Amino acid sequence: MHVIESVSGVFWQFDLARELVSRGYLKRIYSSFPWQRLRREGVPKELVRTFPWVHGPWMMINRYNKYLRIPKHINRQILHANITLFDSWVASQIEECDALVGLSGSALKTGRVVQSRGGKHVCDRGSSHIRYQDAILNEEYAKWGFSFATIDPRVIAREESEYHQADAIFVPSGFAQRSFIEMGVAAEKVKTIPYGVRLERFQRTGEPPKDFFNVMFAGTVSLRKGIPYLLEAFRMLRHPRKRLRLVGPVEAETRSFLKGQNLDGVEILGRMSQPKLAEYMSTSHVLALPSIEDGFGLVMAQAMACGAVIVSSENTGGPDLYRNGTEGFIVPIRSAEAIAQSLQELAEDQALHQRMSEAAMARVKQLGGWHDYGEKCANHLKQLTQA
Repeated sequence: MHVIESVSGVFWQFDLARELVSRGYLKRIYSSFPWQRLRREGVPKELVRTFPWVHGPWMMINRYNKYLRIPKHINRQILHANITLFDSWVASQIEECDALVGLSGSALKTGRVVQSRGGKHVCDRGSSHIRYQDAILNEEYAKWGFSFATIDPRVIAREESEYHQADAIFVPSGFAQRSFIEMGVAAEKVKTIPYGVRLERFQRTGEPPKDFFNVMFAGTVSLRKGIPYLLEAFRMLRHPRKRLRLVGPVEAETRSFLKGQNLDGVEILGRMSQPKLAEYMSTSHVLALPSIEDGFGLVMAQAMACGAVIVSSENTGGPDLYRNGTEGFIVPIRSAEAIAQSLQELAEDQALHQRMSEAAMARVKQLGGWHDYGEKCANHLKQLTQA
């Protein structure tokens, strides 16, 4: 079986690429990133082809956007140009293969070329259905008095064309799969394959303190991730010495929202290296991810590997990763009360926390990391190409 991947950027596609290389299946991976960025991903250079001429400058523009003040609509135009030009270039270069695994939104033309030669096109989507995502985030931002930067209609149309065209759609969670079915995509077309975690990078390096109850959030500090509900739940938590640590970049709207909030006991820590992240996860009692919409939430598996108990919403990959009440708690979206109740149980019952922490570490080791993810992807690809 010969597989080619196409990805605008890196994402989990290079984790899959390493697994396909180890099995002798990867023929090529195309990316819009320059090789200088890709060399760290561990895929042999001879298997990588790049088209960085739009994405590279776009990355530089966004890095210095606070100084250059490039309007959002210009950024949107650059992003759209990157996706369409990259796809056209890959379509003109791609060799014959049994299957193409293309990141959603960036392989419409390429998928058609592969199919015209008798190969299969897999659309690899890391989140919920794009129209579902756009609708629920518009709703959430409006609730808090903000305007959501609606997804470019051209991108929505392009992705939906890919969903229709593809022979299969890979998603990382049951929640993402449900969103596709809700939007009218046939259930048998959507394959749920939860992501892995690099266990060599995430291991317990310390212990949560006895005299503090540490709650942690990791990811973009945003309305999408349910930050208002987490803050409210933290305020409801009854504990004499509690701390909420928010790790990750802060979205502009959330920064504005936070100005009007009571932030007693809240630490806003910004971006963090992976070794430091593992250290903070190890010393946290809980990793909370109450997202409104989250295709998976890789930080949950990382935190489990470090011994943190997870409290996540049902609109994440939580239900695919762990069992409610055993390794963590799964709560409804937009429910500060449910988050607070879960935190309270863990804060009041040290024995419960210890049991769930040990269960979380054991559970994530059973999941097999990226090796297991690669095996499941390979099996689906075999079934698809042999049908």
